[in-house]
Amino acid sequence: MAFFQCPKCKRVWQYPIEKCPECFLALERMKSKKAKVIGGGKTTIPSIFHQKVPYFVYVFEDENKNRWIHKSERELKVGEEIETEKAKDKNSVAIWRVKHDFFEAIEKLTEILNVKFNKYSKILILPTLLKDSHSYFRDNTSPEFLEVVIQFLMENGVELQNIKICSQSFDEIEIEKKASKSGILEVCQRQKIIPFDLAKGNFIKKGDLEISEEAFKVDLILNLPILKIGKASSCENLFFLLKKENYLAQKYLYSDNEIFEKLKEKLPEVLTIAEVNRVQDKSGIVHYLNLAMASFNPKNLDRAFCEIIKERELPEIIKEVKIESIEILGRKIGEIEFYL
Repeated sequence: MAFFQCPKCKRVWQYPIEKCPECFLALERMKSKKAKVIGGGKTTIPSIFHQKVPYFVYVFEDENKNRWIHKSERELKVGEEIETEKAKDKNSVAIWRVKHDFFEAIEKLTEILNVKFNKYSKILILPTLLKDSHSYFRDNTSPEFLEVVIQFLMENGVELQNIKICSQSFDEIEIEKKASKSGILEVCQRQKIIPFDLAKGNFIKKGDLEISEEAFKVDLILNLPILKIGKASSCENLFFLLKKENYLAQKYLYSDNEIFEKLKEKLPEVLTIAEVNRVQDKSGIVHYLNLAMASFNPKNLDRAFCEIIKERELPEIIKEVKIESIEILGRKIGEIEFYL
């Protein structure tokens, strides 16, 4: 859990504020390395956001004597130390609660998945840009989420000139219009990153696929989907790396799952960090899940998301993925599942 401290008066806040109201200085982020249980109890009464009972609620304390509340599906003992589990392989899915900002969640997800960045890392960011709608509709990756990802990369040493933000449009609406109305363009301008329309670039032929050459100029593709009910959003977002005409031809001949499997084999390493803070259902209603998820395996991530919301009709791409075979780290499904 992250806390924020004034460097002068040493007052501590559990949520980020711009400046200390007493000293008018910018707060410093305090990172917890370890925590222990100092109290807690068992809950048997369900609520809207905690529908599965029983569950346990504990008070954790870190090495700086900061305390917070934590929900768990397993029983812990007072004095027991809590450590963050690390992923054993690239197929694991990490899940974390979004408390007051996205930064802590992204930091925890990358820590769990053992992701390291440096000043030489070259990153291609692929946000979801499906519609020319305002950000509150949650049709596209939110500008807040994208900006925090950029800030996180820069804080971890990635140089600004090594970050690319790319996408393209597969319909009649220009990508520039989608980027502008969604707020993505404003983030790019504020962070001094020039967004790139993949449709205006070159494509490399890999088998019967034509993939943007931008994907092969970087060390890591950072896939930033916003997850939607009834869709395999993490997998489908990667289709925007294909040439539009090639994708439409592939879609006519093959299933989405077949296209995805061919694409996955040809791409360099892809890390998906999914926005699951506010989720839009099939009727367009937005629900608050307050989560972020990450994995090097987008299929596993989409399957874990379907399990969280108890989706019975799985998208065709992930129908064969068994939830029992996926290592879930960070927060467990039972602690965060939400019946929609």
